[in-house]
Amino acid sequence: MASYDPIDSTLSREQALHALYEAAELEHCLMCTYLYAAFSLKTSIDEGLSAEQLDAVTRWRRIIMQIATEEMGHLTSVWNITTALGGAPRVGRSNFPLDPGYLPAGVVVKLAPFTAATLQHFIYLERPAGSDEPEGEGFAPERAFVRSVDGPRLTPMGLDYDTVGAFYEKLGEGLRKLADTHGEAGALCGDPALQLSEAEVSLPGSKRVICLKTALLAFDAIITQGEGAQQNTEDSHYQKFAGIRAEYEALLAADPSFAPAFPAATNPVLRRPPRPEGRVWIEDAKAIATVDLANSAYGLMQRLLAYTYALPTQDPDKMLTLDLSIGLMHALVPLAERAARLPAGPSNPHCHAGVTFITLRDSAALPPGPSARRFFCERIQQLADAAVRLNEAGDARTAAAASIFSRLAQQALQGFDLSKPVAPVVLPASASLPATSAPPTSMHDGIEQVEGEKLSLLFEAKRCIHARFCVTGAPTVFLANVQGPWIHPDTMDVERLADIAHACPSGAIRYERRDGRPNESAPPVNLLATREAGPYAFRGELHLNGVPAGYRATLCRCGASKNKPFCDGSHHDIGFSASGEPATGTSTDALAVRNGPLQIDPQTNGPLKIRGNLEMTSGTGRMVARLTSAFLCRCGGSQNKPFCDGSHARIGFIADGSER
Repeated sequence: MASYDPIDSTLSREQALHALYEAAELEHCLMCTYLYAAFSLKTSIDEGLSAEQLDAVTRWRRIIMQIATEEMGHLTSVWNITTALGGAPRVGRSNFPLDPGYLPAGVVVKLAPFTAATLQHFIYLERPAGSDEPEGEGFAPERAFVRSVDGPRLTPMGLDYDTVGAFYEKLGEGLRKLADTHGEAGALCGDPALQLSEAEVSLPGSKRVICLKTALLAFDAIITQGEGAQQNTEDSHYQKFAGIRAEYEALLAADPSFAPAFPAATNPVLRRPPRPEGRVWIEDAKAIATVDLANSAYGLMQRLLAYTYALPTQDPDKMLTLDLSIGLMHALVPLAERAARLPAGPSNPHCHAGVTFITLRDSAALPPGPSARRFFCERIQQLADAAVRLNEAGDARTAAAASIFSRLAQQALQGFDLSKPVAPVVLPASASLPATSAPPTSMHDGIEQVEGEKLSLLFEAKRCIHARFCVTGAPTVFLANVQGPWIHPDTMDVERLADIAHACPSGAIRYERRDGRPNESAPPVNLLATREAGPYAFRGELHLNGVPAGYRATLCRCGASKNKPFCDGSHHDIGFSASGEPATGTSTDALAVRNGPLQIDPQTNGPLKIRGNLEMTSGTGRMVARLTSAFLCRCGGSQNKPFCDGSHARIGFIADGSER
């Protein structure tokens, strides 16, 4: 007689979501541990480093922060796949250190400062399949165990895997089986408008998942980028960490006393732990206040991200909540660095504090509507008030955090409409165009041209910085992220539409009149505005490397854009810090001529060379300088921003000066 087995071995959607939730938690945990180590690194000669050592440590911090940003991109990919399957993304995770069984025995996750052992641990986590890299000292699993079970289960169970890459390969196999069972459309039945794409966030991997192919490509990209990559490319996480290890060992051999980081706590906690083993209880009052505020910012960031995935693309709150969540991450950085420089307390006299990344008990999306908006406004203001109280005279980090929180509180209060509930976006009858009446569209050299009755709209995606003047000022014209035609010039008064185009700071949106009226002309004054922690915004008769480039452009000044010389939003990803309010200079005498051609020549591996009449202003419009020639920093390293001071040579800035 055959044995009784009521279990169907077919993979269920519930099991697939369970595995994706673990993938999200894994990416989230890796991101936090990498950030923690980066925050512990020293940042000046005054902290005990030589000039050569500081140069190396600064570079390591930049690399680790970039890896953490890529982990955030992986997390976005996992959330998009989860949403495509009809699930709600798992934004939270368990608190550090993780208990045994939460992940496989070979995947140990805990917060630790930058040391040789911690670095080796990162290399081990990112190792490719078949690698003989050892685990870092002190990171051995508490006990050996297996999570897998014999035979299929209806209840979702954790998988065992040796490398992160192997885990994603299993996820890809499961997704294929789900598509085989339900059909591709049946498996990927979630609303793609709830996902995040490159139109909303500048993160690697932020692409909408609309079919099995795009989902599998997202998994492959994560593997190839470094988490268990079969092909260990130079840009993989594994190779980047290995490169830091080689440089660290060389510097340590030259100077055995070399200490690149502060002794931040391993697994810090904010309250007396019921299980004290392997944890450091923070007791110092300043450290407690600093970590408390950092954790609160981190928790609110999670809530905002979850809320972002609860809103469709066309909802203006989606972009606002995303911007606020990214802003909170920028506020967390100086607080986390400050915590690593404060004592933990008398119980651990040889140890510093550190941000604990405490998670909320539940970070699921709040119900969309005025109550959620009010919650966000109240909470951000509460954090801004706490940052003012925490701000210490002479401490640049607490001052920076207070400034960011203040700006975010104002942004939330101005951006969220607390007076009315959420309503579905319904286009006016004039804008509800059937597919057969879509305006004629063509594409030439990356510029999309859409023909309207009175003007043609041109959109150049590579120049767009998502300033959102178009989708908020002309929502019936620019239907961002819809399937099919998304630009409809004839749904708005032509003069008002021309004004919307003029407001686009990057020049991504331009137009050509078809009604005999004049096209856009050069402004009467050539202007350059320095955006807070962001790019240069030029207005004038612009010539880039001798080629006419329109009348508006936003050019990178953080050094990280992958679309140089144009800004691509990378300043958000790397936490670029640069004032939009530089001091007024001595060159403020009125120019005899205030317009005319403005030549912008990006120098190879160097600054932007400017020639022509130019009035430089702060982000708020205050006059900074009037110039006819200048060299402007674009590596992000100048100590005399916005002007070049030669730092590009010191930090090894790479940029092809011929880009256009």
